[in-house]
Amino acid sequence: MKSFGVHLFFLLFLAAIASVTVQAFTGTYGINYGRIANNILSPDDVVTLLRAAKIKNVRIYDFDHSVLKAFSGTGLELVVGLPNENLRDVSANADHAMNWVKDNVLAYLPDTNIRGIAIGNEVLGSNDEFSGFLLGAVKNVYNALDKLKLSHLVQITTAHSQAVFAASFPPSSCVFKDNVVQYMKPLLEFFSQIGSPFCLNAYPFLAYMSNKDQIDINYALFLPTKGADDPKTKLHYDNLLDAQIDAAYAALEDAGYGKMEVIVTETGWASHGDENEAAATANNARTYNYNLRKRLAKMKGTPLRPKSVLKVYVFAIFNENLKPGPTSERNFGLFKPDGSISYDIGFHGFKSSSADSSLLSLKEIRASGWSGSYSIILTMATVLLLVL
Repeated sequence: MKSFGVHLFFLLFLAAIASVTVQAFTGTYGINYGRIANNILSPDDVVTLLRAAKIKNVRIYDFDHSVLKAFSGTGLELVVGLPNENLRDVSANADHAMNWVKDNVLAYLPDTNIRGIAIGNEVLGSNDEFSGFLLGAVKNVYNALDKLKLSHLVQITTAHSQAVFAASFPPSSCVFKDNVVQYMKPLLEFFSQIGSPFCLNAYPFLAYMSNKDQIDINYALFLPTKGADDPKTKLHYDNLLDAQIDAAYAALEDAGYGKMEVIVTETGWASHGDENEAAATANNARTYNYNLRKRLAKMKGTPLRPKSVLKVYVFAIFNENLKPGPTSERNFGLFKPDGSISYDIGFHGFKSSSADSSLLSLKEIRASGWSGSYSIILTMATVLLLVL
């Protein structure tokens, strides 16, 4: 009788999680938490900053345990990263993938609300060293999640730069590069099977910097402009970001995956740059990010996918003083290293006080709906794994 009861409970549990469609991004406005710096706030203070700004969707580029611990019990929804340099090992060995998931995901659930794992970043199109390992790493991590009964709770993705596209204007002409297709199509096929989106790092700033003679800066900054028309679809675009996203949809459709959702995993505008980066100003950065927030608040899609509400992770929380490359690379932060605002788009700077730094207790989170269900389900999963 006892074994029958455990079996029935297990079947009911599986039915409960199978009915949930996993989504790593449950809002519309998220932020990237890059940490290539030696002068930024501690993870605990970052949690205070994010909660004061009411930003709940957060992406990190690794699996730093101090960050995972700081996010414990906060209700913030986190996507952790498997860095490019780990792809070879995780792709080659399923046991290594399982150990990675156990050590860096399962060990922190349910207290840390890990909703997704980003496998690599901008691997295809610009990083041939790791291209051959991406799909294997994706499959091994997913299979590890599946064996741990977590595949319906933690979503697998990978983010692509625009280097995967052969052309992006007009949007309807966009296709994947020939040297990318051999890796992209099997990846898209697997993602379509498990319900993962296409994640795009889209930067009107970079597009404008490369084509200043052809792109109106107002078009890049969501300011009034005559816009652009797509001669094939007859659609009108009043901003560059929408055009970049619809270009991705066109490439997906050309590849046979037109129903896949596109999520913007990085976008932003530099507030300072080198002499040849004249568009990198605080005023332009403020304009872009302020107008982006307004655009996302409308809860609408793009001209090509008007019913698909756009989801965007802004890059980034901080200016990162140790990033290589041009000066602009170190100045994409909405906040300065001490947590004060880089420019005003409606957020307040970091304030260290007991009121601001108080965290939601797990009891409060469990009383708040889905986060509670998520925590309870994961607790049950862990217990069942131990019992069975």
